[in-house]
Amino acid sequence: MCLLTLVKSKGKKKNLASLQPTEYHLGLLKAKLAKYRAQLLEPSKSSAAKGEGFDVMKSGDARVALIGFPSVGKSTFLSLMTSTASEAASYEFTTLTCIPGVIEYKGANIQLLDLPGIIEGAAQGKGRGRQVIAVARTADVVIMMLDATKGEVQRALLEKELESVGIRLNKSKPNIYFKPKKGGGISFNSTVTLTQCSEKLVQPLSRQQLTSQVVPAVGQPYSVYNKIDQISMEEVDRLARRPHSVVISCGMKLNLDYLLEKLWEYLALTCIYTKKRGQRPDFTDAIILRKGASVEHVCHRIHRSLASQFKYALVWGTSTKYSPQRVGLTHMMEHEDVIQIVKK
Repeated sequence: MCLLTLVKSKGKKKNLASLQPTEYHLGLLKAKLAKYRAQLLEPSKSSAAKGEGFDVMKSGDARVALIGFPSVGKSTFLSLMTSTASEAASYEFTTLTCIPGVIEYKGANIQLLDLPGIIEGAAQGKGRGRQVIAVARTADVVIMMLDATKGEVQRALLEKELESVGIRLNKSKPNIYFKPKKGGGISFNSTVTLTQCSEKLVQPLSRQQLTSQVVPAVGQPYSVYNKIDQISMEEVDRLARRPHSVVISCGMKLNLDYLLEKLWEYLALTCIYTKKRGQRPDFTDAIILRKGASVEHVCHRIHRSLASQFKYALVWGTSTKYSPQRVGLTHMMEHEDVIQIVKK
């Protein structure tokens, strides 16, 4: 809320248009708002000291968070997909803390977090919603678990809660980056014609970004409609055709394999196998990287000094024109490629 005070003077009447906030002041207000939003989502120091937080250490090759309203089947899903048992019951708020599990799929270990059910108004702190959403922001993919019997109501409410705290739903990252300067000050450059902002608007945001390290979160959620065994086939078909949506039944174990395939697709992971000279490839221990990884990324994953000793690599797989192909550090790897690295 902005408070504007007008002081009566004997002079010429002021033009109200000149009292409108400038672009610079709008940018300053937006920067402060982003800072306060981040502070609201951070767990308090007193809660952390008492052990009331429920975030867990990241592990595995990727992290997936289950977020949704109470009694939608998150705990049952965790128990089915991992070896971790999460208490499930027909009453609400069965899960009161964050319960981690591990999905073993295509050679990768995917950390799955069962978060407590949230309620409407979670972004404002109701029902420990801030802590739940703060954990969801650390995930590579967020699964919005929904009750198929409650139609679109839950999805709309959940999307509103996530977007209100800066989790951008199924959108690409903005083409914006900060580059530290050796000297002082801020320089602004753009490669396209700006239509929604200007340098005056961006500069105060940049200063706030550099001082408070507030980074806009980019989530990649998709909706999973559970309990499809309780609705009509027509409704199942309608929900399944929605963008970024999967329909399942934890109770009857329906469509879980397809959900894992979609999860792998959203995580954009790649399995790379290694091979020693004169030996067969080791298919028991894959190197898990993101899509678009190069031979140099593989070297860094094996050992931090390997890239400096690199001479060339032999690669078998779909990323090559013929097998094996002799490649350099910049060669882009693809899923299930086999690599043999030759040192100097």
